[in-house]
Amino acid sequence: MRALLFLLAGLITAATGLAYGQMKLSPKAAPGANETRYFTAIDGLMDGNADVILKETRQGKAVTAAVLDVCYPIAKGSARKDRFVANLTVNGQTLSGTTQSIGGKLPVTVKLVRKPAGDNFEFKGQISIGQAVTEVNSTDNSDLSEREFRESQTVDDGITPQPRDFTEVSPEAISVRVKLDAASDFLKALKGQDVEISLSSLAVSCDALRAGEQTINLSADPDRAAALIAKFRIAPGVVAAGWTTGVVEMDRTIRFPAADWRNGDRLNREKLSSAISNVLAGTLAAKPASSEWSTSTGKLNLTFKRPSQTFPALELTDTIEVTALAAPEKPGASDRLMLWISTPVVSTADETAGPKLNLANDSSGEEEGEPKDDNGSVDALAKEFKGQRWDADKSVWK
Repeated sequence: MRALLFLLAGLITAATGLAYGQMKLSPKAAPGANETRYFTAIDGLMDGNADVILKETRQGKAVTAAVLDVCYPIAKGSARKDRFVANLTVNGQTLSGTTQSIGGKLPVTVKLVRKPAGDNFEFKGQISIGQAVTEVNSTDNSDLSEREFRESQTVDDGITPQPRDFTEVSPEAISVRVKLDAASDFLKALKGQDVEISLSSLAVSCDALRAGEQTINLSADPDRAAALIAKFRIAPGVVAAGWTTGVVEMDRTIRFPAADWRNGDRLNREKLSSAISNVLAGTLAAKPASSEWSTSTGKLNLTFKRPSQTFPALELTDTIEVTALAAPEKPGASDRLMLWISTPVVSTADETAGPKLNLANDSSGEEEGEPKDDNGSVDALAKEFKGQRWDADKSVWK
């Protein structure tokens, strides 16, 4: 009898556990539970230039609370942004509220009427910012779940703190994520330093305003990049610092043994520039005109000249500009170097004595691909330096 009771107890326990497991695998929201939904666009707002997030809390189909977050240019065509966040009062189909813009401290008034339209929604009403009034008449707006919204908001800052090598990031390209309230001091501290700052990264985006962090992109000599990154990481307000994508394109890059091209632990730049210039002079059928290393970025800027074949009787001159970058193939000690060269940029001018033709160097409109003026320069450099080229299909050096 006791054995039978133990058996029944075991079966009951197992059944209870199974039922509990099934409940965990197939949860159902309780009737009337709150649900959060998002709209990430309201068409036409601020001439289509506003970045909008409308967060709604719903109970069933009824909206019980709403927050409107709008980021917008401070003036038409301006790169500078302002933003407001308004907690809206829900009264039937009407969403209304007041607040103040975060940057300009302007009064904001919101009054919207929200109506279902099939599976989507329409919004009509007005948003006033200071003296400016925007009429809202937006149809066919779809909403997102919490998970869908979070996935849509994921932003990759492109920062790689410690790359394995420089095949996916560029040796001269540095990226720093810094808190907005510390960004000004961080940038002012760079004055007088041998770095180049990307002007576009100074514009504070809507993502940056919402995150409270700005990503600033810089270029520096690869020989100094690691030390600068270490310095930036301990600067006030810096959240992350590392390498990012830059000028290096792998299809125009070679890898070669470093031993013959160094003086101690530094590049023999004179020997490198001479070798690169000689190879390119041959492939471009041109004479070297100038060679200069940038102290800020470590790039080598080369120019060449040759008679133009556009209209030989006019004796015009082509000036060809090529940029190169040489660096170790990875951060830290390495017995191999990488060399990248840009696509040649050709301009034509009348450099004859006496009166000259004024020529406009228009775009040729050629399709993308190996440019006609390259003439196998990358392959020629690989041969000269006994180097390898990148196999994009297999993501290896060949």
